[in-house]
Amino acid sequence: MAESAQTPPRGRLPDFLHIGPGKAGSTWLHEVLSRHREAYLSGAKDLYFFSRYYDRGLAWYCAHFDGAGPAHAVVGEVSPDYLSHPAAPRRIRDSLGPDVRLMVTLRDPVTRAFSAHLYLAKHGLAGHTFRETLETVPEVLGEGRYATLLSRYLDVFDRDRLYIAEFDDLRRDPQSFLDHTTDWLGISRYPLPERLRAPVLVASKARWLPLAATSRRAADVVRRFDGADLVGRVKRAPVVQRALYRPLGTDRPTPSEADVNFIRRELEHEVEGAERTFDLALRERWGWL
Repeated sequence: MAESAQTPPRGRLPDFLHIGPGKAGSTWLHEVLSRHREAYLSGAKDLYFFSRYYDRGLAWYCAHFDGAGPAHAVVGEVSPDYLSHPAAPRRIRDSLGPDVRLMVTLRDPVTRAFSAHLYLAKHGLAGHTFRETLETVPEVLGEGRYATLLSRYLDVFDRDRLYIAEFDDLRRDPQSFLDHTTDWLGISRYPLPERLRAPVLVASKARWLPLAATSRRAADVVRRFDGADLVGRVKRAPVVQRALYRPLGTDRPTPSEADVNFIRRELEHEVEGAERTFDLALRERWGWL
């Protein structure tokens, strides 16, 4: 008989999740918090339990946190697709309870979507143009529907369970961004080493697209066979990144004015709704006004 996701597990479960969106600093946050002596994060970022693999059961999920001990004040996971998955809020509450802490990092939907497009392009999954990607890969635009996505969480969690951070703060001052995060988590501040004051995975392109595309498909297969930890270790290996990808330098493309205006028209009401709910000035900060 298949194990239910509600089967009581043995061991500790997360009391903190970074739920998204994608392309908003989640890899950096996972790398940094994984090094904090008072925090224990799953070895692999992107376990996708509350989105793709909920049928594997809580015991499977709990096993990824076996190493958590008494010295770890916080146990957490980073999976940026939890924000956009419609079933995730209720699954998280049912599995982790109403007091779990949830972090979201909001990024200008234009630059977030274009970053997602570049990521898909280096794996052979994007359209020929940015606009084609927006039209054929719905989540690229959909992850910017902040008011709608956050309202799903507010339907099942109290407002004080959600910590809303802003990607611009991370880009401007990583140490201050981290200090606010650790203060919210109730753990000591962590002085960033110099190498973690920059993005962990910079925008890049494939050195040879067939190889990069094959590696992405292989990673998805390994995840399906319960190899998330292996995928995480391989992705973080600098030698793998250098072999597969070349950082975009001065030739980095930018979205056209027409595409920028298209996204802003599509999502302005979503951003405005998030501003009202969380008392933020996102459009002014992002230059939408």
